[in-house]
Amino acid sequence: MARLAVRLTPRGGREAAQGWGLDEAGRLYLKVRVAAAPVDGAANAALISFLASALKRSRGAVRIVSGETARLKMIEIEDLTDDELHRAFGPPPAG
Repeated sequence: MARLAVRLTPRGGREAAQGWGLDEAGRLYLKVRVAAAPVDGAANAALISFLASALKRSRGAVRIVSGETARLKMIEIEDLTDDELHRAFGPPPAG
């Protein structure tokens, strides 16, 4: 199980990854926007669909493990390698 921190922007116009970011503590996260509003779990469902598609996984292989109602979420993805992650979203910033 690989873990990925994601900062979600709902109502972002379209589903897209916007690259990597670092929080105040220097922890890496992926910036993702989705068109869905944060109502009744729609934005979270759109995030899971987007990540599953981009990483060529089933929706069942991608799940939110923390941050269900927050913008910063921790995602678990089954059998994901760093190479697959970097191919899908580009390499993270060095440092």
